Amino acid sequence: GLPEYPKSLPHKQAAAAVGQSRLMWAYEKAFEKVDQKVAQVLLTREDLANRARFLNSRHTLTALLEYGVVPIINENDTVAVDEIRFGDNDSLAGMVAHLVDADLLVILSDVEGLYTEDPRHHPNATLIPVVTEVTAEIERRAGGTTSFEGTGGMHTKVLAAKKAATYGIATAIVSGERPGHLTGLFQGDPVGTIFLPKSQKLTSRKHWIGYTVKAKGRLTLDDGAVEALTRKGKSLLPSGITAVHGDFESGDAVVCVDQSGREFAKGLVNYSSEAVAKIRGMKTSEIQKTLGYKDYDEVIHRDNLVIL
Repeated sequence: GLPEYPKSLPHKQAAAAVGQSRLMWAYEKAFEKVDQKVAQVLLTREDLANRARFLNSRHTLTALLEYGVVPIINENDTVAVDEIRFGDNDSLAGMVAHLVDADLLVILSDVEGLYTEDPRHHPNATLIPVVTEVTAEIERRAGGTTSFEGTGGMHTKVLAAKKAATYGIATAIVSGERPGHLTGLFQGDPVGTIFLPKSQKLTSRKHWIGYTVKAKGRLTLDDGAVEALTRKGKSLLPSGITAVHGDFESGDAVVCVDQSGREFAKGLVNYSSEAVAKIRGMKTSEIQKTLGYKDYDEVIHRDNLVIL
């Protein structure tokens, strides 16, 4: 009943608090028709960024499914601020798929799936039925196909599919406006766009590091370090770091970029940004003398590193 859409964060969150109960009422009424119980679960990115809370969320959702209850999961808009927001439901869906070890992630859209071009502006655009790998070209094709409703577009859906694939989860992007599409999908009909999972999936913990924890900083690496991480599976040593950006503590996540600024890895650091700035470019034998202590030889151990 508001005269206009709220502009300030407190007013938006107040509106969300009212809307959440009405939304759940609508879900309860819809599921009552098939005698199905539902439960509301509200998450923030901070809930999943903390490993203990991530696992607790997983246990709760697993218990609900064991009880035969369908969890209705949404972002907790009443308390989330920009720093801990998922940003869109596509990103949330991708993270939840990992959270519950889903076999398939289904994302509904107002278009049939991923096209070669935006079908609204290019009548000759054709639907891409299967994507074996989300390449830069696939992401480019997704950039122009946006959904009108909500904060997500086709690009966010493709990114969610890309993240799910690394954990061995297939994704289907299909139209949510055509009756029978979901039934057809589960019967094996050629519906929408299917994104195939990678054959070698990341462990749950590494997927959490790479795609759930929010990075607090950025490390620029020289060519030798980039090759050591990507081709040889090595840990990141201080000698390969050329620049440090951001403010982070030991245990925080940071992204690693090459000399062109391309993000290629993400990991949990063993030293703070202040300490890394002091030891960057140095040999491991110089850490003790420079800092007055040495907790680790590596800035990021390979067990805590994910190649993106």
